[in-house]
Amino acid sequence: MSHVLHRGPAKLPTAVGGERCHIVDATGKRYLDASGGAAVSCLGHGHPRIIAALQAQAAAMAYAHTGFFTNEPMEALADLMIEDAPAGIDRVYFVSGGSEATEAALKLARQYFVEIGQPQRRHFIARRQSYHGNTLGALAAGGNEWRRRQFAPLLIETHHIAPCYAYRDRRPDESEEAYGRRVAGELEAKILELGSDTVIGFIAEPVVGATSGAVTAVPGYFKRIREICDRYGVLLILDEVMCGMGRTGTLHASEQEGIAPDIMAVAKGLGGGYQPIGAMLASARIIAAIEGGSGAFQHGHTYMGHATACATALAVQQTIREERLLDAVRARGEELSAALTERFGNHAHIGDIRGRGLFMGLELVQDRSTKLPFDPGLKLHARIKAEAMARGLMCYPMGGTIDGQHGDHVLLAPPYIITPDEIGELVDKLGGAVEAALGGP
Repeated sequence: MSHVLHRGPAKLPTAVGGERCHIVDATGKRYLDASGGAAVSCLGHGHPRIIAALQAQAAAMAYAHTGFFTNEPMEALADLMIEDAPAGIDRVYFVSGGSEATEAALKLARQYFVEIGQPQRRHFIARRQSYHGNTLGALAAGGNEWRRRQFAPLLIETHHIAPCYAYRDRRPDESEEAYGRRVAGELEAKILELGSDTVIGFIAEPVVGATSGAVTAVPGYFKRIREICDRYGVLLILDEVMCGMGRTGTLHASEQEGIAPDIMAVAKGLGGGYQPIGAMLASARIIAAIEGGSGAFQHGHTYMGHATACATALAVQQTIREERLLDAVRARGEELSAALTERFGNHAHIGDIRGRGLFMGLELVQDRSTKLPFDPGLKLHARIKAEAMARGLMCYPMGGTIDGQHGDHVLLAPPYIITPDEIGELVDKLGGAVEAALGGP
């Protein structure tokens, strides 16, 4: 009997080791980590440089509270991140994960408007089927109804508009450009409905991750979103917790949209799973308003700026740059996309293959022509996960793809160091898992 409150009732194997793109359990079975856990393990497992950096910092000074001290790894990591940050971004606030980064973003956005004399701004707008974390503020911002439902009485009021989900929602007679303008227009309509001087910010994932399976926006959508935010003085908050830090082939997913946010949340690939760490990045304009007003961001956590976590993340980010792993993400991403298309492109029950870089998703359907999803009662995503694990493959299947209840998808986010042979192994094992799940009782 375990005294751990696990995520679910299923008995889990015990992980005891990791080597590059594989995790090993207590029986010696090896699993190809095709999802990086939850898009976390960008450098795989057991990387000697990262382990050495962690050990060295822990030996020198593991932790010093940031209410008393700054620390060298935190300062160095912030400098490195700002070197490559989107235009206008000037400060970094280090936390322990993605949910904390979202919480910090929401609070900073609210404080900014208080500081500049617009305290009436109180509304956040997000998109349906988005996911921004599991703390109460982040959960409120998210648009996944299954996650929100039982906690709804505890959540701050937020407002949700349509996602940019062309596979499901673009009309047959609509161009991609026209579709993008239409769904972006929902943001302007919602701002005007609420009152243009009452909206704090719009939060979105540039590539939607866990809840929808690597859904990318159509070209021009985010530029239009940026224009609308600017027109009404609304802050654009981008959640790159899952899709950022190189996952889509550029360090920041927003680079491929040609825009810069006012505030951004990152995590997962920031530290690659070697230590818990996330960050909120903010523009110079926002920081200047606060420093010229009350003087400080009214927020904090015990483990913010944790020296060992920052030293570890610094080594991860240096490795990505020095080993040119963004080039590898683009190259292996093309290979993964081609292999998935070859294996599943004409599959009767794979409706869409999508994503960027090493961030790919497959959406399952009963019928390709009608895009009819499977009955949620079948729990097809859970079957695929079980069959994949039986074959020594970790992937990230989820249900509720369309509306929080209907639809199934598989998310793939392997380490940036995956090899072409391992891509072949991934697709072969995934194919077997999908076929077994579809043919099950």
